[in-house]
Amino acid sequence: MNERIQKLLAVAGVASRREVERWIADGLVTVNGKKAQLGDRATRFDEIRVEGRVINLEDAGTSRRVLVYNKPVGEVCTRNDPEGRPTVFDHLPKTKGERWINIGRLDINTSGLLLFTTDGDLANKLMHPSSGVDREYAVRIRGDVDEAMIERLKEGVLLEDGLAKFTDVRFFDGEGQNKWYHVVLMEGKNREVRRLWESQNVAVSRLKRVRYGCIFLPSNVPVGTWVELSQREVNDLSDLVGMERKKTKRMVGREKEQFQRVAKRQKVRQSVTAKRTTKPKERQKKKI
Repeated sequence: MNERIQKLLAVAGVASRREVERWIADGLVTVNGKKAQLGDRATRFDEIRVEGRVINLEDAGTSRRVLVYNKPVGEVCTRNDPEGRPTVFDHLPKTKGERWINIGRLDINTSGLLLFTTDGDLANKLMHPSSGVDREYAVRIRGDVDEAMIERLKEGVLLEDGLAKFTDVRFFDGEGQNKWYHVVLMEGKNREVRRLWESQNVAVSRLKRVRYGCIFLPSNVPVGTWVELSQREVNDLSDLVGMERKKTKRMVGREKEQFQRVAKRQKVRQSVTAKRTTKPKERQKKKI
């Protein structure tokens, strides 16, 4: 079946549709030896190259994988950062003939749940506002918050790029000037959570995403590490946006060995992270 090139490569997990469109516009994609144009179609049996590299599409779209990553503060959501900062892709497992595509973004100062998939169509569907997939954040506020402010945030606030609002705001924990709230958004505009609170003259001192749709951040995934979702969890995500269910990929041979090595290194990072977050015991003073 003929498909637009950007859709074909997105389904194969090579990149998102928008990224493939940029490649085509820059003349980086060829089909059967000819430079591709926006709007061109191809099949999985055509020879498609990106920057001269042949893309294997014979098994394109037959499976999908999804990772949950617990993003730390200080990492950026890009593959290559011109400033040399660490990126969310640095510690992800390698894939064979596919690429991890991030489902949405978190800014450098926001931590928590970030989903990755090898299925570009699934990523596009989960991010698109028309799908109505909600995101939940834990946010620590510095300042006084009253019921009138919460109602304004739920009714809608006019920001520089349009009307924005939380669909839910709930007090979670804390006292005094620093309190934790959980808020829910239906879309992911740039820094929307922070800008909504700042419009009410209070400051966000910490921000962490804890849920994306039906997927919660697991408590057993330390900061800076990942876990791959089970077949059932991937099915739940697919059902959420009305997409056909697909089997999670079964790794064999060298790809399986590489995955196991990365997972083993990750366990080492988890133990290091746990040690760093454990407070050292205070030395007992000797009695004189």
